[in-house]
Amino acid sequence: MKILISADMEGATGVTWPADVLPGTPQWERCRSMFTSDVNAAVQGFFDGGADEVLINEAHWTMRNLLLEQLDERAEMLTGRHKALSMVEGVQHDDVDGIAFIGYHAGAGMEGVLAHTFLANSITGVWVNDVRASEGLLNAHVVAEYGVPVILVTGDDVACEDALGYAPEARKVAVKDHVSRYAAVCRTPARTAAEIRAAAKEAAALAVRREPVDGGPFTVAVEFDAEHLAMAATVVPGVARTGERRVAYTSATMYEGIRTFKAVTTIASNAVEEQYG
Repeated sequence: MKILISADMEGATGVTWPADVLPGTPQWERCRSMFTSDVNAAVQGFFDGGADEVLINEAHWTMRNLLLEQLDERAEMLTGRHKALSMVEGVQHDDVDGIAFIGYHAGAGMEGVLAHTFLANSITGVWVNDVRASEGLLNAHVVAEYGVPVILVTGDDVACEDALGYAPEARKVAVKDHVSRYAAVCRTPARTAAEIRAAAKEAAALAVRREPVDGGPFTVAVEFDAEHLAMAATVVPGVARTGERRVAYTSATMYEGIRTFKAVTTIASNAVEEQYG
């Protein structure tokens, strides 16, 4: 049994504000250890549940955040940027039986600690076939095309509630309770590690490959906080404006859809001009 962990940081234990997740800040250095603790607890739980292999795909920002030296020696970690499937890289090789979303968060325009979708700001909402989408939902559509079930989700309580929509059978662990975008009631790392490990052990039983899901076509709509970002995004082939601050495109598969989405967000992020956005 092989488990893939997609590890994001905004939904990690103790994380509540931007400096906690911005590489290079003192707070990021401090929170890296708690982020690693969450991931390590999942690794240990999956091995407790009978996994033979666990591959961790770093999915936050520079994708160089986890402390390799603190991880269970049985695990392996894919670190660094520029991967074909970004946050769920590795799922496409037909050897993964289940995937865990560790440290996930709610989507842009939703309540939730550090809620966003790919870009920390600038995007105010994303929809897939008219359903408001988080990164969890987008990635769940991708992995379903490879027959891989989402078996565990951790993050704040809003992220866990969001996961009910895209992975109802998955085990969920809320490591903190949302108070505002930059505040939460947090559990200690010792407590969250124990809860994540126990949930991962149970979740291992759900790691059974399924028939790939052909859920397309997918129409993805993206709403920005400024008109010029929508204009900039239309440089991506197939992306058209559907409103003053909104664009949309349709893809036959979510493999194509997530790659187009990455192109849209990359173009938009490079069109932001200092304080004016």
